[in-house]
Amino acid sequence: MLRRIALTSSLRSLSLFFHHFPLFYQSPPFSNPAVNLSSRHCLRRLTTPPTTTLRCISSQTSSDLVSEHPPFVRIYKDGRVERLSGTETVPASLTPQNGVVTKDIVYSPKHNLSVRLFLPHKSTAGNNNNNKLPLLIYIHGGAWLIGSPFSPIYHNFLTEVVRTANCIAVSVQYRLAPENPVPAAYEDAWSAIQWILSHSDGSGPVDWINEHADFSRVFLAGDSAGANIAHHMAVRAGEEKLNARIKGAAIIHPAFWGKEPIDELDVQDREARRRVAEVWEKLVSPNSVDGADDPLFNVVGSGSGFSGLGCEKVLVAVAGRDVFVRQGLGYAEKLKRSGWRGDVEVMLEEDEDHCFHLLNPGSENAPRFMNKFVEFITG
Repeated sequence: MLRRIALTSSLRSLSLFFHHFPLFYQSPPFSNPAVNLSSRHCLRRLTTPPTTTLRCISSQTSSDLVSEHPPFVRIYKDGRVERLSGTETVPASLTPQNGVVTKDIVYSPKHNLSVRLFLPHKSTAGNNNNNKLPLLIYIHGGAWLIGSPFSPIYHNFLTEVVRTANCIAVSVQYRLAPENPVPAAYEDAWSAIQWILSHSDGSGPVDWINEHADFSRVFLAGDSAGANIAHHMAVRAGEEKLNARIKGAAIIHPAFWGKEPIDELDVQDREARRRVAEVWEKLVSPNSVDGADDPLFNVVGSGSGFSGLGCEKVLVAVAGRDVFVRQGLGYAEKLKRSGWRGDVEVMLEEDEDHCFHLLNPGSENAPRFMNKFVEFITG
Protein backbone atom coordinates (compact mmCIF):
# COMPACT_ATOMS: atom_id res chain seq x y z
CA MET A 1 0.00 0.00 0.00
CA LEU A 2 1.34 3.44 -0.94
CA ARG A 3 0.33 6.49 1.02
CA ARG A 4 1.49 10.00 0.23
CA ILE A 5 1.44 13.02 2.51
CA ALA A 6 1.97 16.40 0.84
CA LEU A 7 2.31 19.25 3.29
CA THR A 8 2.52 22.30 1.01
CA SER A 9 1.09 23.37 -2.29
CA SER A 10 3.63 23.94 -5.09
CA LEU A 11 6.29 21.70 -6.60
CA ARG A 12 9.46 23.42 -7.75
CA SER A 13 11.29 21.66 -10.58
CA LEU A 14 14.65 23.35 -9.96
CA SER A 15 16.43 22.07 -6.88
CA LEU A 16 18.40 24.21 -4.47
CA PHE A 17 20.65 21.23 -3.84
CA PHE A 18 23.58 23.08 -5.35
CA HIS A 19 23.02 25.97 -2.94
CA HIS A 20 23.88 23.62 -0.11
CA PHE A 21 26.39 21.55 -2.09
CA PRO A 22 27.91 23.63 -4.93
CA LEU A 23 29.49 20.82 -6.90
CA PHE A 24 32.13 22.45 -9.02
CA TYR A 25 35.79 21.71 -9.56
CA GLN A 26 38.75 24.04 -9.59
CA SER A 27 42.46 23.79 -10.21
CA PRO A 28 44.95 25.61 -7.99
CA PRO A 29 45.65 28.35 -7.18
CA PHE A 30 42.51 29.20 -5.18
CA SER A 31 41.51 32.67 -4.20
CA ASN A 32 39.80 31.69 -0.95
CA PRO A 33 41.11 28.48 0.59
CA ALA A 34 39.63 29.18 4.01
CA VAL A 35 37.22 26.71 5.58
CA ASN A 36 33.84 28.28 6.21
CA LEU A 37 31.96 26.79 9.14
CA SER A 38 28.40 27.93 9.63
CA SER A 39 26.42 27.84 12.84
CA ARG A 40 23.34 26.82 10.89
CA HIS A 41 24.58 23.25 11.05
CA CYS A 42 23.38 22.94 14.66
CA LEU A 43 19.73 22.32 15.37
CA ARG A 44 18.47 25.52 16.91
CA ARG A 45 16.02 23.93 19.29
CA LEU A 46 18.83 22.16 21.12
CA THR A 47 21.86 23.39 23.00
CA THR A 48 25.16 22.26 21.51
CA PRO A 49 27.47 20.72 24.13
CA PRO A 50 30.10 23.17 25.34
CA THR A 51 33.13 21.35 23.99
CA THR A 52 33.32 21.38 20.20
CA THR A 53 36.37 20.26 18.28
CA LEU A 54 37.39 20.62 14.66
CA ARG A 55 39.11 17.85 12.76
CA CYS A 56 41.12 17.48 9.56
CA ILE A 57 42.22 21.06 8.93
CA SER A 58 45.36 21.14 6.79
CA SER A 59 48.16 23.70 6.86
CA GLN A 60 49.43 22.81 3.39
CA THR A 61 49.66 25.45 0.68
CA SER A 62 47.70 25.66 -2.55
CA SER A 63 50.83 24.66 -4.50
CA ASP A 64 50.55 21.18 -2.95
CA LEU A 65 47.00 20.73 -4.20
CA VAL A 66 45.96 18.31 -6.90
CA SER A 67 42.24 19.10 -6.92
CA GLU A 68 39.51 20.74 -4.89
CA HIS A 69 35.92 19.58 -4.65
CA PRO A 70 33.93 22.14 -2.59
CA PRO A 71 32.28 21.85 -0.16
CA PHE A 72 33.66 18.39 0.45
CA VAL A 73 37.40 17.84 0.12
CA ARG A 74 40.79 18.98 -1.12
CA ILE A 75 43.23 16.37 -2.36
CA TYR A 76 46.99 16.94 -2.10
CA LYS A 77 49.94 15.62 -4.07
CA ASP A 78 51.05 13.36 -1.24
CA GLY A 79 47.62 11.70 -1.19
CA ARG A 80 46.35 13.43 1.91
CA VAL A 81 42.74 14.61 2.03
CA GLU A 82 41.47 17.76 3.73
CA ARG A 83 37.78 17.94 4.54
CA LEU A 84 36.19 21.35 4.03
CA SER A 85 33.04 20.74 6.05
CA GLY A 86 31.47 18.19 8.33
CA THR A 87 34.53 18.12 10.58
CA GLU A 88 33.00 19.66 13.71
CA THR A 89 32.52 17.22 16.56
CA VAL A 90 30.92 17.29 20.00
CA PRO A 91 31.71 14.79 22.77
CA ALA A 92 29.37 12.19 24.12
CA SER A 93 28.18 12.85 27.66
CA LEU A 94 26.74 10.87 30.54
CA THR A 95 25.42 14.18 31.86
CA PRO A 96 21.90 14.48 30.47
CA GLN A 97 21.44 16.93 27.59
CA ASN A 98 17.80 17.58 26.84
CA GLY A 99 17.02 14.45 28.83
CA VAL A 100 19.34 12.20 26.81
CA VAL A 101 22.69 10.59 27.70
CA THR A 102 25.24 9.48 25.12
CA LYS A 103 28.39 7.44 24.85
CA ASP A 104 30.72 6.18 22.11
CA ILE A 105 31.63 2.53 21.65
CA VAL A 106 34.11 1.01 19.19
CA TYR A 107 32.41 -1.63 17.03
CA SER A 108 35.25 -2.20 14.55
CA PRO A 109 38.72 -2.21 16.13
CA LYS A 110 40.19 -3.15 12.74
CA HIS A 111 39.07 0.13 11.16
CA ASN A 112 38.82 2.17 14.39
CA LEU A 113 35.12 2.81 13.87
CA SER A 114 32.62 3.68 16.59
CA VAL A 115 28.92 4.10 17.15
CA ARG A 116 27.36 6.84 19.25
CA LEU A 117 24.60 5.58 21.55
CA PHE A 118 21.69 7.77 22.63
CA LEU A 119 19.46 6.78 25.55
CA PRO A 120 16.73 8.63 27.45
CA HIS A 121 18.22 9.46 30.84
CA LYS A 122 15.10 8.28 32.65
CA SER A 123 15.85 4.76 31.38
CA THR A 124 19.10 4.73 33.36
CA ALA A 125 17.41 5.69 36.63
CA GLY A 126 16.34 2.78 38.84
CA ASN A 127 15.38 -0.65 37.60
CA ASN A 128 13.80 -0.11 34.19
CA ASN A 129 15.19 -3.21 32.53
CA ASN A 130 11.70 -4.43 31.67
CA ASN A 131 10.87 -1.21 29.86
CA LYS A 132 12.28 -2.02 26.44
CA LEU A 133 12.56 0.79 23.89
CA PRO A 134 12.41 0.89 20.09
CA LEU A 135 15.89 0.64 18.58
CA LEU A 136 16.85 3.13 15.86
CA ILE A 137 19.96 2.46 13.76
CA TYR A 138 20.92 5.68 11.99
CA ILE A 139 23.33 6.19 9.07
CA HIS A 140 24.49 9.77 8.50
CA GLY A 141 24.69 11.56 5.16
CA GLY A 142 27.45 13.67 3.63
CA ALA A 143 27.91 12.40 0.05
CA TRP A 144 29.98 9.43 1.34
CA LEU A 145 32.73 12.04 1.83
CA ILE A 146 32.09 14.02 5.00
CA GLY A 147 30.25 13.88 8.31
CA SER A 148 30.14 11.56 11.29
CA PRO A 149 27.85 10.53 14.16
CA PHE A 150 29.86 12.94 16.32
CA SER A 151 29.00 16.13 14.41
CA PRO A 152 26.70 18.67 16.07
CA ILE A 153 24.11 18.34 13.33
CA TYR A 154 23.58 14.60 13.90
CA HIS A 155 24.22 14.63 17.63
CA ASN A 156 21.53 17.27 18.12
CA PHE A 157 19.08 15.74 15.66
CA LEU A 158 19.23 12.29 17.24
CA THR A 159 19.10 13.73 20.74
CA GLU A 160 15.77 15.28 19.80
CA VAL A 161 14.53 12.08 18.13
CA VAL A 162 15.42 9.97 21.18
CA ARG A 163 13.89 12.48 23.58
CA THR A 164 10.65 12.71 21.60
CA ALA A 165 10.27 9.08 20.53
CA ASN A 166 11.55 7.59 23.81
CA CYS A 167 13.79 5.20 21.90
CA ILE A 168 17.42 4.11 21.97
CA ALA A 169 19.46 5.18 18.93
CA VAL A 170 22.76 3.93 17.57
CA SER A 171 24.44 6.28 15.10
CA VAL A 172 26.95 4.54 12.85
CA GLN A 173 30.38 5.75 11.80
CA TYR A 174 31.70 4.40 8.50
CA ARG A 175 34.83 4.88 6.42
CA LEU A 176 34.68 7.85 4.08
CA ALA A 177 35.74 8.29 0.47
CA PRO A 178 37.97 9.18 -1.28
CA GLU A 179 40.48 7.46 1.03
CA ASN A 180 38.11 4.50 1.31
CA PRO A 181 36.05 4.25 -1.88
CA VAL A 182 32.76 2.41 -2.10
CA PRO A 183 31.97 -0.32 -1.10
CA ALA A 184 33.78 0.44 2.20
CA ALA A 185 30.86 2.48 3.60
CA TYR A 186 28.38 -0.32 2.82
CA GLU A 187 30.63 -2.98 4.35
CA ASP A 188 31.02 -0.92 7.51
CA ALA A 189 27.29 -0.25 7.83
CA TRP A 190 26.52 -3.97 7.51
CA SER A 191 29.20 -4.82 10.05
CA ALA A 192 27.71 -2.27 12.46
CA ILE A 193 24.19 -3.67 12.01
CA GLN A 194 25.43 -7.19 12.70
CA TRP A 195 27.28 -5.96 15.78
CA ILE A 196 24.21 -4.11 17.10
CA LEU A 197 21.89 -7.06 16.52
CA SER A 198 24.35 -9.41 18.22
CA HIS A 199 22.89 -7.96 21.46
CA SER A 200 19.46 -9.45 20.72
CA ASP A 201 19.98 -12.34 23.17
CA GLY A 202 21.06 -9.94 25.93
CA SER A 203 24.70 -11.04 25.91
CA GLY A 204 26.28 -8.35 23.75
CA PRO A 205 29.20 -6.17 24.87
CA VAL A 206 27.12 -3.03 25.58
CA ASP A 207 24.78 -3.01 28.59
CA TRP A 208 22.68 -0.13 27.26
CA ILE A 209 21.68 -2.16 24.21
CA ASN A 210 21.28 -5.43 26.13
CA GLU A 211 19.05 -3.88 28.75
CA HIS A 212 17.00 -1.32 26.85
CA ALA A 213 16.64 -2.29 23.16
CA ASP A 214 13.45 -3.99 22.01
CA PHE A 215 14.58 -6.19 19.13
CA SER A 216 11.04 -6.65 17.91
CA ARG A 217 11.04 -2.92 17.10
CA VAL A 218 14.23 -2.27 15.14
CA PHE A 219 14.25 0.66 12.73
CA LEU A 220 16.84 1.62 10.16
CA ALA A 221 17.14 5.20 8.90
CA GLY A 222 19.47 7.52 7.05
CA ASP A 223 19.54 10.75 5.10
CA SER A 224 21.04 11.52 1.67
CA ALA A 225 24.01 9.15 1.19
CA GLY A 226 22.97 7.54 4.47
CA ALA A 227 19.51 6.89 3.02
CA ASN A 228 21.12 5.24 0.03
CA ILE A 229 23.15 3.02 2.36
CA ALA A 230 20.08 2.30 4.51
CA HIS A 231 18.18 1.06 1.45
CA HIS A 232 20.96 -1.34 0.52
CA MET A 233 21.20 -2.55 4.11
CA ALA A 234 17.45 -3.26 4.12
CA VAL A 235 17.84 -5.24 0.89
CA ARG A 236 20.73 -7.20 2.36
CA ALA A 237 18.73 -7.82 5.53
CA GLY A 238 16.15 -9.57 3.37
CA GLU A 239 18.82 -11.73 1.75
CA GLU A 240 20.90 -12.74 4.77
CA LYS A 241 19.95 -14.08 8.17
CA LEU A 242 20.11 -11.56 11.01
CA ASN A 243 19.55 -12.02 14.72
CA ALA A 244 16.49 -9.75 14.55
CA ARG A 245 14.16 -8.50 11.83
CA ILE A 246 14.10 -4.85 10.84
CA LYS A 247 10.59 -3.52 11.36
CA GLY A 248 10.88 -0.33 9.33
CA ALA A 249 13.26 1.72 7.19
CA ALA A 250 13.14 5.52 6.84
CA ILE A 251 14.70 6.61 3.55
CA ILE A 252 15.16 10.38 3.96
CA HIS A 253 15.97 12.50 0.88
CA PRO A 254 17.87 9.57 -0.67
CA ALA A 255 20.93 10.15 -2.87
CA PHE A 256 19.92 8.04 -5.86
CA TRP A 257 21.07 9.04 -9.36
CA GLY A 258 21.82 7.83 -12.86
CA LYS A 259 23.22 9.03 -16.14
CA GLU A 260 19.75 9.59 -17.59
CA PRO A 261 16.60 11.15 -16.05
CA ILE A 262 14.03 8.66 -14.81
CA ASP A 263 11.11 10.75 -16.11
CA GLU A 264 10.30 14.08 -17.72
CA LEU A 265 10.26 15.86 -14.36
CA ASP A 266 13.65 14.60 -13.26
CA VAL A 267 16.65 16.93 -13.77
CA GLN A 268 17.09 17.33 -17.55
CA ASP A 269 20.03 19.76 -17.62
CA ARG A 270 23.07 17.78 -18.76
CA GLU A 271 25.54 19.94 -16.84
CA ALA A 272 23.60 19.57 -13.60
CA ARG A 273 23.43 15.81 -14.07
CA ARG A 274 27.15 15.66 -14.80
CA ARG A 275 28.02 17.62 -11.68
CA VAL A 276 26.14 15.20 -9.43
CA ALA A 277 27.50 12.17 -11.29
CA GLU A 278 31.10 13.38 -10.96
CA VAL A 279 30.95 13.28 -7.19
CA TRP A 280 30.30 9.54 -7.45
CA GLU A 281 32.60 8.86 -10.39
CA LYS A 282 35.62 10.94 -9.34
CA LEU A 283 35.52 10.69 -5.56
CA VAL A 284 33.14 8.10 -4.15
CA SER A 285 33.50 5.14 -6.51
CA PRO A 286 36.20 5.89 -9.11
CA ASN A 287 36.62 2.21 -9.94
CA SER A 288 32.98 1.64 -10.79
CA VAL A 289 32.62 0.21 -14.30
CA ASP A 290 29.16 1.72 -14.75
CA GLY A 291 29.93 5.15 -13.28
CA ALA A 292 26.75 6.90 -12.16
CA ASP A 293 24.74 3.91 -13.39
CA ASP A 294 26.33 1.71 -10.74
CA PRO A 295 23.38 -0.11 -9.11
CA LEU A 296 24.56 1.19 -5.74
CA PHE A 297 23.88 4.75 -6.98
CA ASN A 298 21.29 4.18 -9.71
CA VAL A 299 18.82 2.40 -7.47
CA VAL A 300 15.70 3.50 -9.34
CA GLY A 301 16.89 3.14 -12.93
CA SER A 302 18.80 -0.10 -12.54
CA GLY A 303 17.34 -3.58 -12.77
CA SER A 304 17.85 -4.34 -9.09
CA GLY A 305 14.77 -5.80 -7.42
CA PHE A 306 13.07 -4.70 -4.21
CA SER A 307 10.74 -7.62 -3.59
CA GLY A 308 12.96 -9.11 -0.90
CA LEU A 309 13.36 -5.90 1.09
CA GLY A 310 13.93 -7.03 4.66
CA CYS A 311 11.50 -4.86 6.60
CA GLU A 312 7.77 -4.45 7.14
CA LYS A 313 7.29 -0.78 6.29
CA VAL A 314 9.14 2.09 4.61
CA LEU A 315 8.89 5.84 5.02
CA VAL A 316 10.25 7.75 2.02
CA ALA A 317 10.78 11.45 2.76
CA VAL A 318 11.41 13.81 -0.15
CA ALA A 319 11.61 17.58 -0.66
CA GLY A 320 10.19 19.36 -3.69
CA ARG A 321 13.22 21.58 -4.30
CA ASP A 322 15.72 18.76 -3.84
CA VAL A 323 17.69 17.65 -6.90
CA PHE A 324 16.88 14.07 -5.82
CA VAL A 325 13.11 14.53 -5.44
CA ARG A 326 12.07 12.60 -8.57
CA GLN A 327 14.47 9.80 -7.67
CA GLY A 328 12.89 9.54 -4.24
CA LEU A 329 9.37 9.47 -5.62
CA GLY A 330 10.43 6.98 -8.28
CA TYR A 331 11.93 4.81 -5.56
CA ALA A 332 8.61 4.68 -3.73
CA GLU A 333 6.74 3.79 -6.92
CA LYS A 334 9.27 1.10 -7.82
CA LEU A 335 8.95 -0.36 -4.35
CA LYS A 336 5.18 -0.41 -4.68
CA ARG A 337 5.35 -2.27 -8.00
CA SER A 338 8.06 -4.69 -6.90
CA GLY A 339 5.83 -7.25 -5.24
CA TRP A 340 7.18 -6.40 -1.81
CA ARG A 341 4.34 -6.87 0.67
CA GLY A 342 5.09 -4.09 3.13
CA ASP A 343 3.61 -0.61 3.50
CA VAL A 344 5.13 2.44 1.81
CA GLU A 345 4.44 5.97 2.99
CA VAL A 346 5.71 9.04 1.17
CA MET A 347 6.20 12.36 2.94
CA LEU A 348 6.60 15.20 0.44
CA GLU A 349 7.56 18.69 1.60
CA GLU A 350 7.03 20.58 -1.63
CA ASP A 351 8.70 23.91 -0.78
CA GLU A 352 11.75 22.54 1.02
CA ASP A 353 15.22 21.51 -0.09
CA HIS A 354 17.63 18.65 0.48
CA CYS A 355 17.85 17.71 4.18
CA PHE A 356 16.12 20.95 5.15
CA HIS A 357 15.33 19.57 8.61
CA LEU A 358 19.08 19.41 9.26
CA LEU A 359 20.38 22.35 7.23
CA ASN A 360 17.50 24.70 8.00
CA PRO A 361 16.04 23.52 11.30
CA GLY A 362 14.27 26.85 11.74
CA SER A 363 11.99 25.96 8.84
CA GLU A 364 8.33 25.85 9.77
CA ASN A 365 8.17 22.37 8.25
CA ALA A 366 11.04 20.90 10.29
CA PRO A 367 8.83 20.13 13.33
CA ARG A 368 6.32 18.40 11.06
CA PHE A 369 9.06 16.23 9.63
CA MET A 370 10.21 15.39 13.16
CA ASN A 371 6.66 14.47 14.18
CA LYS A 372 6.24 12.14 11.20
CA PHE A 373 9.64 10.51 11.77
CA VAL A 374 8.85 9.94 15.46
CA GLU A 375 5.41 8.58 14.58
CA PHE A 376 7.04 6.13 12.18
CA ILE A 377 9.22 4.80 15.01
CA THR A 378 6.55 4.70 17.70
CA GLY A 379 3.47 3.84 15.64
